[in-house]
Amino acid sequence: MTGEEQGRSPAPRPAPSGRAILAPEPSRVVIKAVNWLGDLVMSLPAMRAVRRAFASAHLAVLVRKELAGFFEGADWLDEVLPYSPGSGLAGFGARRRIIAELRLRGYDLAVVMPNSFESAFWVAAAGITRRAGYIADLRGPMLTHRAAPPADALDGHQVHYWLAMVRETLGIQGDPNDFAIRPAPARVERMAAWLAERRKRPGAPLVALAPAAAYGPAKEWPAGRFAALVDLLESEFGAEAVLVGAPSERARCEQVAGMSRAGAIVAAGETDVAELVAVLSLARAFAGNDSGAMHIAGALGTPTVAIFGSTNPNRTGPLGPRTRVIWHRLECSPCLARTCRFGHYNCLVQVQPDEVIESLRALGAFA
Repeated sequence: MTGEEQGRSPAPRPAPSGRAILAPEPSRVVIKAVNWLGDLVMSLPAMRAVRRAFASAHLAVLVRKELAGFFEGADWLDEVLPYSPGSGLAGFGARRRIIAELRLRGYDLAVVMPNSFESAFWVAAAGITRRAGYIADLRGPMLTHRAAPPADALDGHQVHYWLAMVRETLGIQGDPNDFAIRPAPARVERMAAWLAERRKRPGAPLVALAPAAAYGPAKEWPAGRFAALVDLLESEFGAEAVLVGAPSERARCEQVAGMSRAGAIVAAGETDVAELVAVLSLARAFAGNDSGAMHIAGALGTPTVAIFGSTNPNRTGPLGPRTRVIWHRLECSPCLARTCRFGHYNCLVQVQPDEVIESLRALGAFA
């Protein structure tokens, strides 16, 4: 079966009655952010709900260093605290520094987005008096405001998972449509110049493609299909492609560019997260696998076509008003596996480049 769904933002769900915002209201709040780029996008509505609930508080976010650029355009934050956890003895020292830094800054509320024991331990060891998060990984005693994920957090789109957490633990109601991302202007200017130096057809529409996915091959549309898409974009719309991704994904992007007749700019490995956001904001359209880049493009409002394989778009599909999902839902879908247990990857192989072109056309990407 072929599934092609017009992207729509999740509908708001009501907060439970009879709950109160914290009293006394906190003056210094830190959010421990999640650890994957796509999850950052999907947890944005919950983080922004915390901002609105405590509008006068100093709000900081503690986030992995490699993801910190995601927040460069977030004018609703007061502070971004990047960290590198390290490993071995160096990691032990790094964790002690994280705890000491949190203690020094005097936060009186921590909102813990990840479910890990470690993230709850850090804020408890730092002496933060109020600590909110889901009960998971044996960390319940370290949280002062805790809840198990309710049924509505486990069904439907992942955005509701984090919204339910702040609702159940702090009484905060959020808006699942509050996910808009703003690129940092300085990064947009820099990446516009970077692209201009590499473009073969400066006046042509620019389309960003994400040919790789961190999770594994069961989320990756074949490289040959992406190469064919590059050529179709050129022949149908006169468009030029830029291939985005992490440094570890550069080889696959170079493979796609080399297989195509039209060629493509390879940005994978050349950009940090803030620059990736900027590139996607400059693109006329986006197409790619279920990936962090897909989530960013959708949230930016860039016309976005997402190709799904082993994962479930009803759970982790792109947010945004101009998104479309292509999902060939087989009897074994969604398997949520990294590799195909049958070895055929038919949920991806059966998707044709023409389907992506028609989806982009339907979104009005080149109107």
